Amino acid sequence: MNLLSTPRINISTWIALAGCLIFVSSSRGSNVPGPDGIEFFEKRVRPVLVEHCYSCHSSSAKKIKGKLRLDSRQASLLGGVSGPAIVPGHPAESLLIKAVRYDKDLRMPPKGKLTATQIADLETWIKMGAPDPRDAKLATEQPKAYIDIAEGKKFWAFQSVKSPSPPRVKDTVWPIHDVDRFILAKLEAKGLKPVRLADRRSLLRRATYDLTGLPPTPEEIAAFLKDETPEAFAKVVDRLLASPAYGERWGRHWLDVVRYADTAGDNSDYPIPQMYRYRNWVIAAFNLDMPYDQFIHAQIAGDLMPARSDRERADHIIATGYLANSRRHGSYEDARYPWHLTIEDTIDNLGKTFLGLTMGCARCHDHKFDPLGAEDYYALYGFFSSTRYPWPGIELDRAQHDLIPLGGSGDLEKAMISRQAKLAEFDKAIKKLEADKSPKEKIQAAKKDREKFAKQPLPFELAYAVVDGKNEPKKRIGQVGDARVQLKGEPEYPGKLVPRRFPLVLGGQTLAKDAKGSGRLQLANWLTDAANPLTARVMVNRIWQYHFGQGIVATPNNFGKQGRLPTHPELLDHLAAQFVANGWSIKNMHRLIMLSRVYQLSCDDDDANLKSDANSEFLWRFPRRRLDAESIRDTLLMVSGNLDPKPGGPHPFPNPSAWDFTQHKPFKAVYATNRRSVYLMTQRIQRHPFLALFDGPDTNSSTDSRTTSTTPLQALFLMNDPFVHEQARKFAARLLAEQPDESKRIDRAFQLTFGRPPTDSEAKQTRDYLTQVVDKIRTSGLAADQHRLRAWESLARVLFMSNEFVYVN
Repeated sequence: MNLLSTPRINISTWIALAGCLIFVSSSRGSNVPGPDGIEFFEKRVRPVLVEHCYSCHSSSAKKIKGKLRLDSRQASLLGGVSGPAIVPGHPAESLLIKAVRYDKDLRMPPKGKLTATQIADLETWIKMGAPDPRDAKLATEQPKAYIDIAEGKKFWAFQSVKSPSPPRVKDTVWPIHDVDRFILAKLEAKGLKPVRLADRRSLLRRATYDLTGLPPTPEEIAAFLKDETPEAFAKVVDRLLASPAYGERWGRHWLDVVRYADTAGDNSDYPIPQMYRYRNWVIAAFNLDMPYDQFIHAQIAGDLMPARSDRERADHIIATGYLANSRRHGSYEDARYPWHLTIEDTIDNLGKTFLGLTMGCARCHDHKFDPLGAEDYYALYGFFSSTRYPWPGIELDRAQHDLIPLGGSGDLEKAMISRQAKLAEFDKAIKKLEADKSPKEKIQAAKKDREKFAKQPLPFELAYAVVDGKNEPKKRIGQVGDARVQLKGEPEYPGKLVPRRFPLVLGGQTLAKDAKGSGRLQLANWLTDAANPLTARVMVNRIWQYHFGQGIVATPNNFGKQGRLPTHPELLDHLAAQFVANGWSIKNMHRLIMLSRVYQLSCDDDDANLKSDANSEFLWRFPRRRLDAESIRDTLLMVSGNLDPKPGGPHPFPNPSAWDFTQHKPFKAVYATNRRSVYLMTQRIQRHPFLALFDGPDTNSSTDSRTTSTTPLQALFLMNDPFVHEQARKFAARLLAEQPDESKRIDRAFQLTFGRPPTDSEAKQTRDYLTQVVDKIRTSGLAADQHRLRAWESLARVLFMSNEFVYVN
């Protein structure tokens, strides 16, 4: 039986290959950093050392215990009285690892063992050779600036966006519009020829998954095949862009990049019940085709933007959830919390997301490869240290605070003043009762009334968002002003005061002398300035990447010298210039790309082309791709008739009064839902089981592109998991209810799962398979009226496991 045969490989071959590929996929997990490992150290190792080790083992400690310092690479290698703390490449021989594992007499930190994840991160870091940007300079030494801005601007990414004329091509018939001319010119120069166009069924399935993350329905397929007008595909694109599912699909792409999560990421991973508002705002923004420059403004400085209504003001505030969602660390209360680590996460993500730059590499010293100095880094730092972030709750300070009101009767300050006045009245009454020596019962009753009033929520919906700081004396975050360089990246060693400004290589714009507040609104203006060479390039590259599987720049978060050079630099500039000229419209960019000839190519192989461009880097064919985790899950729900299309709301987190999460008992939960996967609750310290298995995003850092692994566990999941079995039962019941004729039912099953009818051979094989299954079921003792349902349920699982179900041509 060859039911599972596809143009690629069948499921049995896939499962066999999985065993061979498991080593490759496990060694290339999504959390493995680049060759130098610096980012891994900054994200996973440094926060643990700062939180748990520096108080006793750094130059800032009152007394350095065991003569061991862990605040520089040289000191860690030198070690203390017991010997070197780390042996690069050998975690088992490293005293640091023995100590955190609590081996024998070595037990560090002494107040409590690190989490399994933290220990694993330290082991991974040492296996990588313990990469560490902290040099051995004395903490009192200022970093010496040596960045040559003029030389740096010669690199392609820092040059102004041009609007190049489309190149001349030999084959003047093939291009539909200018995008094709840029592609064809490169193909002709390389001696490559584009393959034929995709058939209409494949094109519709490709476009529908690209824009909505869902398969086309049989009815949509029939309508497209029937429409023979030249505008047929353009009408499909417009229909898909108008679907609410579009925002859910492309909103998820954005959430990958900004490392969205519904929890804080501290040692206890406290829930953030309000975070869903930002997720839903992103989805709505894509559906509304919010101009990308406004999209940036709202996320960086929405609280500072003018609003035409209370609703718009609330939306602007919610948008700053982008900044508020920066990761939290450790377990300390607000007074001792390491805010610099959260700000560093903000800057790191902002640099990658909007500029395609690894700004985090300039934290401890000038960037080793790109024209970005440490002073550039701390110039940006000042914008965010001048901003008040919300408090999510943490092990030693559990209650949320500094959330932002979205509306209600009056503003928050008035409500707080009113509340304080009422509480003062209660206090005055209680003191009078005590002075009058009233009965204890009466005094206790008055105190209970006060407590009850104090616990009443304010008449506002609250957002997990940011606002400008107010220089409150007891706050360690939100002190408006410029920041000092932190020598070696450590706040204990302040250096030169750096005015808030944009990186010098991008213009170096500074705040006006009379500027008030954080300056984030000006920062948003600089990010979207027409003179900025990066913002438009970075975004059109991401759009191209999500359509073709790889960007014109194959490193979407790194346009610097360590990133990949663009394969089609003139096309990248053409798209960027068009993007800005068309009002920063993302939907217009989709139309421009998808209505090109190159987007509509088939996935066919070509022997001659394969010899010189095996990976189709220059796009002589369209790349065949596996569905991402969300699309696999959503498709299972959709074909079974089990998908709930309504937007997701808040998650059913425990009541905050019951929050008692700790480092060794962190918050962990998986909430079942039949809504689309973008609405699944997403944690930082543990990934959702389905998303983790099928290569979902890393919620601890920006995911600019997802890996595609092939493992036996994926096949076993599709065979045995209760979720898949439930969808198979629903799918079987749906088919039996919709179509009484078996032949038509088989056709319907293939149309729903593969977007095409079965071949005659497949139809016969399917009928034979169903007969064989029913014959086996008869001897199982199952009731006769269940035989047919079970047989179709078995067939459903076979279809779900095929490559054709999870791959798009």
